[in-house]
Amino acid sequence: MTVSAPLSGRRKLSAGEIEMILTAHDKLISGRPGGKRASLKFIDLTKVRLAGRNLADADFSGSILDGADLSNCNLERANLFGCDLRNANLKFAKLARADMRGVCLRGANLSQADLTQTDFRVGQIAIPHPSKGLASMSHEARHGELDNANFRGATLDGSRFNDASLYACDFTDCSLKGATLIGANLKDANLSGAILDGADVSGANLAGANLSYASISGVAIERARTSEGANLSGALKAPSDSAVGRMKDLLLMAKSNAIWCQTGGKDGRPAQFDREDLRPLGKLLTGLRLTAMSAKAAVMVGIDLSGVHLQGANLEGADLRGAILRGADMRGARLAGANLTKADLRDALLAPLPLTVSSERASSLDHTCLRYAVAHGADLSGAILDDADMRGCDITGANLTSASLRRVEMDGTIGYGQAA
Repeated sequence: MTVSAPLSGRRKLSAGEIEMILTAHDKLISGRPGGKRASLKFIDLTKVRLAGRNLADADFSGSILDGADLSNCNLERANLFGCDLRNANLKFAKLARADMRGVCLRGANLSQADLTQTDFRVGQIAIPHPSKGLASMSHEARHGELDNANFRGATLDGSRFNDASLYACDFTDCSLKGATLIGANLKDANLSGAILDGADVSGANLAGANLSYASISGVAIERARTSEGANLSGALKAPSDSAVGRMKDLLLMAKSNAIWCQTGGKDGRPAQFDREDLRPLGKLLTGLRLTAMSAKAAVMVGIDLSGVHLQGANLEGADLRGAILRGADMRGARLAGANLTKADLRDALLAPLPLTVSSERASSLDHTCLRYAVAHGADLSGAILDDADMRGCDITGANLTSASLRRVEMDGTIGYGQAA
């Protein structure tokens, strides 16, 4: 764990000056006359309140944002190089492809933020002279300091954390697919339930790290330092050779299911995928008609099922973390006990399935885990969600008419008041 002194020698701006700069930035983004990219370099913005502002492409390099409120901000591609963001609130912030090299985020809240392809590598930090200020600066290489930061439910796919200090960070239920963590200090970090598929942890310190039930397909854990022990209980490794070898047979079963749908049951039959590892199928099931298929307790982490017909399908207890179910027709599907953490359910159809003129079957999602799932515009009307875990789930614009929500955990659920 490294500790650096707070940045000094930064000038301060009045609230009016800051607003003038941000107004010009808004004009630039909207294409109005008088627009100018916000340049807030080497400024003392301690505890500034900028929640919800559109600051895409803004330049904050070298500034102090200690305790700042940047929640819900759009900071895509922003330059935050060398910033002091300790204890800042960046919850729900959009930071995709932002430059955060050499940044200090100790104790910051980045839960449910989008940090796709964000750069946290080493940066050369400008240090103003104690008395001469910015007129005379020295430079030093500074590693990213993110100790004790909260990344719960965040998306960090493709982000680069080379040599960063991530001591005791909370990455619970994060998506870190393809992230680069070479040489990072992850001692005592919580990565439980995280999706780390394809991440590079070469030389990383995982001593005392909690990777229980994390998905680590394609992760060479043996290349990390785990001499003091890391908790890997229940961790999901890469598909076995047997699972990969069954890929063709499983695809044939899926196509037989599609034929069964097309012929009204005369040919083919519903697929039986119970307890199968379907990850090797990747995107091969996209758009298929898999009505009435059974995939109880199947491993389907990250699988692409966008536009798939799953009416009346049985997916009870299936592991669908990070699965893409966008626009899927799941009317009357059984998903009790399934894990849909970080799943994409945008525009998915989970309304009741008509059986006869006078009867229908409701979609069953009781005891289902929907933590940090995105369900914009999903039709959940009449769905049974009793005892479901919907903490951090985004249901903005979703239809919940007549849905059963008894004993549902909804702490941090987004858009609940906007759902139908």
